[in-house]
Amino acid sequence: MPWFMWLEKTVTTDFHLVSMPIDYKIPFCEYFIIPYFMWFLFVPAIVGYEFFYSKKEYYQCCAYLFSGMTIFLIICTIWHNGLDLRQDISYNNNLCAKLVKMLYKTDTSTNVFPSLHVFNTLGCLVALYRSKGMKDKTWIKVIATIIGILIILSTMFLKQHSVWDVIGAFALAAILYPIVYVIPWGRKKQ
Repeated sequence: MPWFMWLEKTVTTDFHLVSMPIDYKIPFCEYFIIPYFMWFLFVPAIVGYEFFYSKKEYYQCCAYLFSGMTIFLIICTIWHNGLDLRQDISYNNNLCAKLVKMLYKTDTSTNVFPSLHVFNTLGCLVALYRSKGMKDKTWIKVIATIIGILIILSTMFLKQHSVWDVIGAFALAAILYPIVYVIPWGRKKQ
């Protein structure tokens, strides 16, 4: 967290824009603040489940999430990046718009590639789908997937992230998956 906070204070004006033309066509929708904030419950709920269900699954989930977040920090330290997608929403005063305004004040539009919201959502979904305890819990996986999709979409509909940020998060998740879940780390050879 201190590393991220340092980046938020340091990378403020001189950064590479990561937006693409489609980002400007995606409409802003303040109601997506609900799934965006659900992320703050979604990630701890799945990590907490893993903690109590299986030590091995918990460690794999943490390795996946922590590796991705560390790579994100390295990327943002080396390659300063940001967005110019945010719109003036001062005219709107409904509860969701007020929450978006609060978000915009506390979270800058820099250090966005790849999206941690998206990467951590994917990491938690991977952990949930791989969990032996969720093998026969299809309804939980379906609900979690719907919430995950809404969280991912929220990053773009709130103008917090560009499509590139989302693509980068999916790529990072795909690269780290075999490293964390496929390579037999620490297993004894027979």
